[in-house]
Amino acid sequence: MQREEREENATGSAAAGVVHSLSQRHETLATVESLTGGLLAASIVEIAGVSGIYRGGLVVYATDLKSTLAGVPADLLAERGPVDPDVAAALAEGGRRRCGADWGLATTGVAGPEPQDGKPVGLVYVAVAGPTGGEVRQLDLDGGRDHVRSAAVIGALRLLAEGSTPPRRPPGTAWRRPRRPPATVPGRPAWGADEPPRANRRAGRDVAGPHSGYGCGKAPTLGAGAVRRGRPPDAGREVSLRGRCDGPATPGDR
Repeated sequence: MQREEREENATGSAAAGVVHSLSQRHETLATVESLTGGLLAASIVEIAGVSGIYRGGLVVYATDLKSTLAGVPADLLAERGPVDPDVAAALAEGGRRRCGADWGLATTGVAGPEPQDGKPVGLVYVAVAGPTGGEVRQLDLDGGRDHVRSAAVIGALRLLAEGSTPPRRPPGTAWRRPRRPPATVPGRPAWGADEPPRANRRAGRDVAGPHSGYGCGKAPTLGAGAVRRGRPPDAGREVSLRGRCDGPATPGDR
């Protein structure tokens, strides 16, 4: 009895998490079931508010219905049988398309009590199909028939929860706004590799060069014909485009 209660609680918790996650993203779900026979759909519709995300489901217990209703290729079923990972993937994708849902969830396997087509009891494949692809997971379950079916439902819901959840940012990282490119002034190149040091870009100092002549110990001057803002032109020395002082050397020159 305790085992059944634990399974019921686990099923309800997994279904609630799936419904909540899909509701937040306004996405829909369809189910296609073989061995679970509607148990997966029943666990989903138990959750309040599920009508906003659950489109419907197919129970394709017979092998031929997997082809006619869910769209599984008949040659695939004839070659491999109904308990196969590729069949599970085709069931999920077929249910997704037939029901017009964002996500498709499928189950197929052997619930017992006897093996089927050489496949052991407890071999189950659950599959999910979504907008960007799908995934199949093999479950090797033990126990009785009821336990295998219940565990298959839980495994399918957990697969959907993992596959439909967007990837999270690694711990310790933060989102950063991308840096904007530097603003440009018409007729003047943007600051870049030849940009003067920030300390030299002060009001009244229009210096053309990365070092701007300050290392030589003499105040630089502008080129011929240029007028310094607020000051008379200084004809004594000129500063070249590379910021070298052309005047007499002083002990501060390097």
